[in-house]
Amino acid sequence: MSAQVTDLIHHPYQPPAGFAAPQPGVFKASTVLFPNVAALRARDWRQKTGYTYGLHGTPTTFMLEERIATLEGGRQCLLTPSGLAAIANVNLSLLKTGDEVLLPANVYGPSKALAEGELQNWGIGHRFYDPMDPAALQAMIGPATKLVWLEAPGSVTMEFPPLAHLAQVCRERGVTTALDNTWGAGIAFNGFDLGRGERLVPGSGADIVVQALTKYPSGGGDVLMGSVVTRDEALHVQLKLTHMRLGFGVGGNDVEAVLRALPSIDVRYRAHDQVARQLAAWLQVRPEVAQVLHPAFEGAPGHEHWRALCGDDGLAAGLFSIVLHERYQQPQVDAFCDRLRLFKLGFSWAGPVSLVVPYDIPAMRGANWKHKGGLVRFSIGLEAAEDLRADLEQALGALA
Repeated sequence: MSAQVTDLIHHPYQPPAGFAAPQPGVFKASTVLFPNVAALRARDWRQKTGYTYGLHGTPTTFMLEERIATLEGGRQCLLTPSGLAAIANVNLSLLKTGDEVLLPANVYGPSKALAEGELQNWGIGHRFYDPMDPAALQAMIGPATKLVWLEAPGSVTMEFPPLAHLAQVCRERGVTTALDNTWGAGIAFNGFDLGRGERLVPGSGADIVVQALTKYPSGGGDVLMGSVVTRDEALHVQLKLTHMRLGFGVGGNDVEAVLRALPSIDVRYRAHDQVARQLAAWLQVRPEVAQVLHPAFEGAPGHEHWRALCGDDGLAAGLFSIVLHERYQQPQVDAFCDRLRLFKLGFSWAGPVSLVVPYDIPAMRGANWKHKGGLVRFSIGLEAAEDLRADLEQALGALA
């Protein structure tokens, strides 16, 4: 029996090469086997010419990295355990004690918390700039500024900044830029070459583009993953060294889930976008709603910047917020959200289920927030538009 057990572990059979199918195979490994000592010593984990250890890549993770790099218009990609981990990877690679990072005032909340927590504790400074004012950003950049984060649109409040102008300011000052492109997902616009068609300007965008693959690339609401995409080889290697030292890795089954979903990302993105616009337009004329915050709608903050970047017929994801009339107090806003049935209370977005979250924006934005009504953010899923509209209508009716 002992020989049989050993044969199970060291079985000589190898399947024949040449198997091909629409979906790639899934390789899961911590240990990677080498044919001989020379191969063990010769392989460089920084290059995708061979395999060294599970954290440094498998055929499955390499395939997803290459596809995400293509999606974003980059050349190299690193996979991280979450979108926030991608942000942390960039910060910890490019910043050291005495340096400063500039963040948009409407930055993704956990990114702000990272700057106010670990980065500050390690002697890395941070300040917040107005993303709608490139001149203010230019005046804020100083000798200690080593990294500027860009985000489009702003988290929750959905202001769309003049990305190309902000990137140009940083480029002229020699400061590295990193763009959180989770909303655009590589579909609405290219974070490296801002613009569309004849207006596209190569190299006009960010140096680094990160994305929470948790959202549109996954599309199922069941995977946590992030990506860090670059075009510059030296910058990629610097980020990859930090990635290695942090021990960031992703599971093979999660990679499989994203690879399976990725071919449908464009179709799903457009479906989310289309229904979101229908519902936003319907809400815009409701008496309970003071303003709809959606980049593709005239009057929304930064609409002209979205139109200049994405075009009159451009895409705009499935995410928007509304500001309810100031006559409604927070308990009424919360009751409205509780009354919704198809919209579920939950964070994240881009999955098949529509989500809703009420936010305390004055606490998040301080004196910069001018609206008096409560804000509610919607993530539109893949349900029928008429069903979602009926759900909103019955919940709005309860506000009275």
